[in-house]
Amino acid sequence: MKALEGVRVLDMTHVQSGPSCTQLLAWLGADVIKLEAPSGDITRKQLRDVPDVDSLYFTMLNCNKRSITLNMKSDRGKQLFTELVRDSDILVENFGPGAVDRMGFSWDRLQELNPRLVYASIKGFGPGRYAKFKAYEVIAQAMGGSMSTTGFEDGPPLATGAQIGDSGTGIHAVAGILAALYQREQTGRGQRVQVAMQHAVLNLCRVKLRDQQRLGHGPLSEYPNKTFGDEVPRSGNASGGGQPGWAVRCAPGGPNDYIYVIVQPVGWAPLAGIIGRPELANDPEWATPEARLPNLDKMFQLIEEWSITRDKWEVLDLLNAANIPCGPILSTKELLEDESLRQEGALVEVDHPQRGSFVTVGSPLHLSDSPVDVTAPPLLGEHNTEIYAGLGLSVEELAELKTNGVI
Repeated sequence: MKALEGVRVLDMTHVQSGPSCTQLLAWLGADVIKLEAPSGDITRKQLRDVPDVDSLYFTMLNCNKRSITLNMKSDRGKQLFTELVRDSDILVENFGPGAVDRMGFSWDRLQELNPRLVYASIKGFGPGRYAKFKAYEVIAQAMGGSMSTTGFEDGPPLATGAQIGDSGTGIHAVAGILAALYQREQTGRGQRVQVAMQHAVLNLCRVKLRDQQRLGHGPLSEYPNKTFGDEVPRSGNASGGGQPGWAVRCAPGGPNDYIYVIVQPVGWAPLAGIIGRPELANDPEWATPEARLPNLDKMFQLIEEWSITRDKWEVLDLLNAANIPCGPILSTKELLEDESLRQEGALVEVDHPQRGSFVTVGSPLHLSDSPVDVTAPPLLGEHNTEIYAGLGLSVEELAELKTNGVI
């Protein structure tokens, strides 16, 4: 039995933020029915690497789901949607503000149809001044505090490769949905769950808001920056936390030949010995964190002068043997080829009926009594017959609906 077995999700989401949410629910065992327009989720055709086959953009966000098609602009489509809502536990959508209301299904109407329904909406912004702005991944990063604090001090703001705006918001939505499901067990009522991309990014950037307030009491000594204004600056690869860290270069000097090193107080003496400078362990100018903080750039330069003579895997082994926190910068190629990640289920190979085998991420959630088997994403409308038949429609009615463009 899976954790969410018996829970039905009507998935009206598209692109990334919504599908990342509903895929996690599917991995937890929910029956996720992806409701698409007859033309399909736009990402089925975006960034295709194989002609006339669903793109990796789509397949990697829609595993373990079932797909039906429905034209919500038609009267019959609205009738069928009404039946689907009555038969669902959760409805998730990430259309523009008010889109579902304009279809004739406001929250009040949905509650009338199914008082136990958990209705989750993912939007770009909250109901304030930005409510009608269009949101994309990097716009959410820009407006949530991430970009202004990412990059080097003398460079422009930068986006992060992690999709904290889209997939990060999807994960937040999962938390809200599961909480609402749990509360429904106590109250018998569903409720509205709303998550904004800007808010989710802001939540992920809370340490920078922490530092903004600390800045009012003086410079941030954990940052390598020499000067401070009235805003948290970009600080390159500095950890910005209680323990200083930096990415140091390794041999042979390629774009990802780096290892990230954290220097804890207890780790300085063994680190000094490893890099061939044991005298620094007791040198008053280096021996304490307070002495090292003003010279972080010089400290990591000393480490790099040693690390650049070895590859990152040798550096990793030597530092880990001394219990010094560190991690190699892993490229996307290295990650896809990492056997450990495959053994752990973090990466899985999935067979697709049209494109063949592809690699995708596995579930990051591991429950001892609810193991996850990642299965292929559905073809467009693949489950029309079985799901609509469950609503009482005959084969002849389904054929007529298809002819009339309803499904």
